Amino acid sequence: MIFLLEDDESIRKLVVYALQSQGFEAAGFEKPSEFWHAMSRKLPELVLLDVMLPEEDGFSVLKKLRAATATAAIPVIMLTAKNTEFDRVTGLDGGADDFVSKPFGMMELMARVRAVLRRAEKQPSEQQWQVGPLFVCPQRRQVQVNGREVVLTYKEFEILSLLLQQQGRVLTRDVLMDRIWGLEAERENRTLDVHIRTLRQKLGEAGGLIETVRGVGYKLGGQA
Repeated sequence: MIFLLEDDESIRKLVVYALQSQGFEAAGFEKPSEFWHAMSRKLPELVLLDVMLPEEDGFSVLKKLRAATATAAIPVIMLTAKNTEFDRVTGLDGGADDFVSKPFGMMELMARVRAVLRRAEKQPSEQQWQVGPLFVCPQRRQVQVNGREVVLTYKEFEILSLLLQQQGRVLTRDVLMDRIWGLEAERENRTLDVHIRTLRQKLGEAGGLIETVRGVGYKLGGQA
C-alpha cells in the first residue's frame, strides 16, 4: 500500500490512478489529519509526501514519521513545486528517501517509487554491530561510542549503517549516493563528503573507523 498526501486534487487523482495502473495499492489524502487517521489504522509500504500542505507542511509530517518507532523506516518520497537547494537538503537530511520536483512525469515518478521500494527491501533483518568503541542498533536507531549516546541525522545514520553492512568493503561514491540519496543525487556536489565529515566528528574517537579510499569512496574496517 502506498499513501499519497497531496492537497491538489487533480495531482492526487492522477498519481493514485498511475500507481494503481502499475499494480500498486494506493490511497490519497488531501489533509494531514486525514493521513494521520489512515496511518493509525494501517501502515503503508511507502509515502508520497507533498511539501506545501494545509494544517502542517510536509517537513513537519516527515519529522513526525521519522520520530516514531513504528514509522521511522517507512520510505518517503517528497513532492514539491519548490526546487531550491535548501528545500532539497531540508527534506533529504530530514529523512526523505527521494525528492521529486513538480511538474514531474508519471513514468519518472513510477521509476522512483520502484527504486525506493527496492532499496527498502534490501534492508537487513534485525541485527546490531559492535566495532571497537562503536555500537549501532538499527532497529532502535541507536548509536553509542564507549557507551555514550550519539545523535545522528537520518542520512548520517543511513551512511553509517550501509558502511557497517559492508564492513571491509570499499563503497564507491556512486554506490553511496545511489543507496542513500537515490535518483536525485548529483554526482558533482560535495553532499556525501560533508556528511562523512560531520559523521566522523560526531563519532569522536570512533570516527577514525571510517576510512577514505582516495579517488574511490569510503569503507569501515577490515582489509582493502
